[in-house]
Amino acid sequence: MTQNVEPTENTLNDKDPKLSKEELAQRREEITAFYKDNIPHLEVQAEYESLLALIEKSRAERMQAQMFMAQQYAAQKEGVKANSPEAKAFKEAMENAAEKVD
Repeated sequence: MTQNVEPTENTLNDKDPKLSKEELAQRREEITAFYKDNIPHLEVQAEYESLLALIEKSRAERMQAQMFMAQQYAAQKEGVKANSPEAKAFKEAMENAAEKVD
């Protein structure tokens, strides 16, 4: 059988250490140094995350372009003649899209 003991104000104060001004200043310097030491790592991580986002954006744009081209190709198959202006524009757009991906 365990007893629930309510913490009193005295027990809470015992856990809160009393630091002198010098100790507080030293602690602040340690914390500041810790953060400054980690900034280069965080900058590398930020660059990494930015590159991942750029790659994902490029993939999404490429997929969107491929879907658009597939829809245009399907529409072309339904009734556009091979040498029509629409077919030539489609072929040119496909070639331009292929150049951008490479």
